[in-house]
Amino acid sequence: MQNPSSTQPDTPALIPVWDRFVRLFHWGLVATILIAGTTGFILDASWINFHVWSGATAAALLITRIIWGFSGGTYARFSSFVMGPRAILSYFNALRNGTDKRHIGHNPLGGAMVLALIATILGITATGTFLLGGVLKTGPLAALVPYAVGDIFGELHEVLAILLLVLITAHVGGVVFESRRHKENLAQAMITGEKRRSAEDVIAPKRNAQTVLAVVAAALTLGSGGLVLAMLTRTIPANMPVAQINPLVAEECSDCHMAYHPSLLPAKDWELIVNTLEDHFGEDASLDEETTTEIRDWLMANAAETADTRPAHVFKLAPKANGLPGSITDTPFWQERHEELLEDKTIFERKGIRSKSNCVACHKDAEAGLFSPFQINIPKE
Repeated sequence: MQNPSSTQPDTPALIPVWDRFVRLFHWGLVATILIAGTTGFILDASWINFHVWSGATAAALLITRIIWGFSGGTYARFSSFVMGPRAILSYFNALRNGTDKRHIGHNPLGGAMVLALIATILGITATGTFLLGGVLKTGPLAALVPYAVGDIFGELHEVLAILLLVLITAHVGGVVFESRRHKENLAQAMITGEKRRSAEDVIAPKRNAQTVLAVVAAALTLGSGGLVLAMLTRTIPANMPVAQINPLVAEECSDCHMAYHPSLLPAKDWELIVNTLEDHFGEDASLDEETTTEIRDWLMANAAETADTRPAHVFKLAPKANGLPGSITDTPFWQERHEELLEDKTIFERKGIRSKSNCVACHKDAEAGLFSPFQINIPKE
């Protein structure tokens, strides 16, 4: 009788494929992208700190993965799965014809997806950094990027985020498809690091990991990059709103409402507001001529045209039919930004808010004219 052991293949049933770093990177990236997506698409602006830090963490993970892609073990290396267009097309045709071979690592299509995901996520973090600098005047590019440029990158940031969702959906679909086709659990393999092997599998040439080199390269890259970013972050941006509110303006305006920063509106809007104080949003706020002139001149001299912040670019009052100025809360930008809050009619009736125009109740930097999402705190009941 034949010894059963003599019929067993020389190769083991399971072999290590994904090393520990690749697995930690994969699931760490999943977690950071999940947080970034949830805070970006679902939750409100008060979650921006989580959004920014999850994006920064994803970028750091990708940098280390790129380094490991050139210095890691066999299946961690890009050389084991990054193929040219011809190889990808050839594999795709073989897949359609059912003549493709199973790759123990990433197949050519999977390798192309990995590169697409890496490029898209890096693009998202880059455009997000430009958005933070140009529009929100924070981060390492705050002093280098004007609002107009940051606004353009903000649009690209949203487009790339949607593209990432499409790629993730395709990636998950590919994992499910390959798992069913080859009767294996690829998600589990990314946890255990092991995959079964057969004689027909495509095996990549063995490469030893250069761990010390990878650690040194990652430390130098992240360390030097972090130092440069920290130094840039400390640079004060130009064209910021005037820091000190004119005492007369603060005194007269604060009697009835918060002192709105002059950079919130263009000069012509401030001129209209001051020139119609006898009917100031339903109230008679008339002042003597000397006081009126001083307030009007100061507001116009420090109006939106002097600042490069988002509020300075997005607010412009629409005069009413009777020639009186409209309200900031009626502007399209304000309505869009407060759309979800407006659905709950009780929010603006809360004790700590009382009015739609009481910006300082939720925006801690409202009187500075910045309105950063990092400074939002909506009072509870």
